[in-house]
Amino acid sequence: MNTLFDKIWDKHVVKTVEDGPTQLYIDRLYCHEVTSPQAFDGLRRRGLRCFRPEQIYCMPDHNTPTHDQDKPIGDAVSRTQVDTLARNAREFGLTHYGMMSPDNGIIHVVGPEKGLSLPGMTIVCGDSHTSTHGAMGAIAFGIGTSEVEMVMASQCILQQKPKSMRINIDGKLGKGVTPKDVALYLMSKLTTSGGTGYFIEYSGDVVRDMSMEGRLTLCNLSIEMGARGGFVAPDDVTFEYIKGREYAPKGEAWDKAVEYWKTLRSNDDAVFDKELSFDGGDITPMITYGTNPGMGMSIAGTVPMLDDIPEAGQGSFMKSLDYMGFKPGDKLLGHKVDYVFLGACTNGRIEDFRAFASIVKGRRKADGITAWLVPGSWAVEAQIREEGLDKVLEEAGFAIRQPGCSACLAMNDDKVPAGKYAVSTSNRNFEGRQGPGARTILASPLVAAAAAVTGRITDPRDLV
Repeated sequence: MNTLFDKIWDKHVVKTVEDGPTQLYIDRLYCHEVTSPQAFDGLRRRGLRCFRPEQIYCMPDHNTPTHDQDKPIGDAVSRTQVDTLARNAREFGLTHYGMMSPDNGIIHVVGPEKGLSLPGMTIVCGDSHTSTHGAMGAIAFGIGTSEVEMVMASQCILQQKPKSMRINIDGKLGKGVTPKDVALYLMSKLTTSGGTGYFIEYSGDVVRDMSMEGRLTLCNLSIEMGARGGFVAPDDVTFEYIKGREYAPKGEAWDKAVEYWKTLRSNDDAVFDKELSFDGGDITPMITYGTNPGMGMSIAGTVPMLDDIPEAGQGSFMKSLDYMGFKPGDKLLGHKVDYVFLGACTNGRIEDFRAFASIVKGRRKADGITAWLVPGSWAVEAQIREEGLDKVLEEAGFAIRQPGCSACLAMNDDKVPAGKYAVSTSNRNFEGRQGPGARTILASPLVAAAAAVTGRITDPRDLV
């Protein structure tokens, strides 16, 4: 087969069970506060310690408020979960980046920016968007709580090897088109089940031209196509991003690492179980109109007609539109919105804040818009201020909040009220995802910024 996935996977196989799963060695386990408590309890019941504690990093992000983090968390459940992670990390001798630590943030943002996620690694976390780390040239995927316990106890996991898919995106992206739009476009074509059973390698001119932060966004959304994960072969863009970061190899170790990383590519004769190709020139700024990430369309397009939907899916299609308050054939350009969210492990990096600021500079936040601008980490927050983006945003009427998952999901204070429309740079638009009854429209930072200054769904190409 000789695919990059094969090379990394095979290098980490400890044992293969005949007609069963593979025992796979895991290089890095990330733990957050939501999916780890039962795993720690399981270790206690069995009288076990973590097998390789130096390979495990803990960080609260889902339940953390994005304001007043120096004060006790008001919500009792959130406070308990955050406090429990800190207590478990101390007991088991694990590295813990707690709230108000300069190393804290969203775990899928912090891992790459600290150089903890590196090419050729196997990386897991009890969170589906662990696929984000695949942008580093790693096999990264989400696991369940019982599997978190398994990795803690043995630094291994039992997994069936997924099939391989390569998605080639060639050509050039047009004006106002971002990696988020690429991902939403792919999901609109493949649907939320098009990648089921596969691990996706992204390639082609468009992917090679992407910054590392753009690749992180693309890989983050692999799971929304049903894939086990997605990744990009490491190249000079990857090496330049990693070099000098806190946990990156140094000196001779760096030279040796890069020499190995350069071998991490699919052979020219590699055979994939499935291969798809797309033209980057066909991609426009995208938005979603329904209640799953695959229900996407060009921002200038129209909601599909019922006849365009396979008969088996027409019921769920109409249910989704009813929830969103849309009808078949609607154009969404100009539709009034109430909330704008910039952030999440999808679009909470410095490049996303630069893009947002490029639209709002010299303009003002629209009346009636509530905007949550949430950095993915304290390091991103510091860079925003170093670059003066905070001044640009403040002059336009926006405020920067403290790091956390925020309005990506309704597990903290940042909830969108029922019936309100939110243009969100996050990754999921399920019913109630941003709050009971909230209506989520997924979009890029540029589309979010355009909505923030106009109060409506607006094509960002009209503002640049």
